[in-house]
Amino acid sequence: MHDIQKGVWQMSLAMLISGSIGAFVLLSGLPVTEVVFWRCAIGAVALYLFIRLSKQPFSRLTRMTLTLAILGGVALVINWLLLFAAYERVSIGLATVVYNTQPFMLVLMGVLFGERVSLVKWGWLVLAFVGVVVLLSSELMQGHAAGWLMGIVLALGAAFFYALTAMITRKLRPIPPQHIAFIQVITGVVMLLPLAHMPVFSREFPWGILLTLGIVHTGVMYQLLYSAIQKLPTPIIGSLSFIYPVVAIVVDNLVFGHTLSITQLAGGVLILLAAAGNNLGWGEKKPRRSEVCTKQEAN
Repeated sequence: MHDIQKGVWQMSLAMLISGSIGAFVLLSGLPVTEVVFWRCAIGAVALYLFIRLSKQPFSRLTRMTLTLAILGGVALVINWLLLFAAYERVSIGLATVVYNTQPFMLVLMGVLFGERVSLVKWGWLVLAFVGVVVLLSSELMQGHAAGWLMGIVLALGAAFFYALTAMITRKLRPIPPQHIAFIQVITGVVMLLPLAHMPVFSREFPWGILLTLGIVHTGVMYQLLYSAIQKLPTPIIGSLSFIYPVVAIVVDNLVFGHTLSITQLAGGVLILLAAAGNNLGWGEKKPRRSEVCTKQEAN
């Protein structure tokens, strides 16, 4: 019981931190590639120190697991680039709501790999799609389609690459998550190094914001998130993950004064409701106790 309570606090804090990422990205005033590069570089140092302090020996990686971890890193970095670019075209709150279609990207990827998907999950997927359509219609009818539509597409692309990262990470279960995250951010440093510019050491350069993104939003947040995941059952993890978009909408309003219209809120609610139903298994048939016991005996 103590572990679950601790996990709830860790997960909640991780989601609160995640919800403020967009504001720090925009307040930095730097190009997206620069922000992601420094997040990876500073985050790599922070994660390395956390791993050393926890006295976790680095796992032995085979050629296959290292390749998968690097591919996951490529997908994660593309996810950050697309999401941060979306923040520049639509509000942070709206981009985050659309980004929360990621569970459905994971469902569709599972179908491609031969996983069975229940009718209930297909229903939640359709509801999420309706939510995206409602969001799009609100702006298309007002003639704001150009940059706004690109922002929605970028957020959907970010969700796709996040789901791809999750699919790859599933194949790396024997490896501690912190080690996977460390490899992923190192991959990001290598990817973006040719595009990065060495900073001018002046008062104007946003070192405080970049250090916060690297240490707090990457190092600390990953530690809290992964520690919580190890303690909590999936339904609790799924329910607490919705703190993230709510905080993002509130922070966006407080810092930049952005608010969602009634139509946008309606579309956002549909997406988040569908994601909650999918994550928490609403409407799914729960196995009978006798069936569970039979499976346990078979194992």
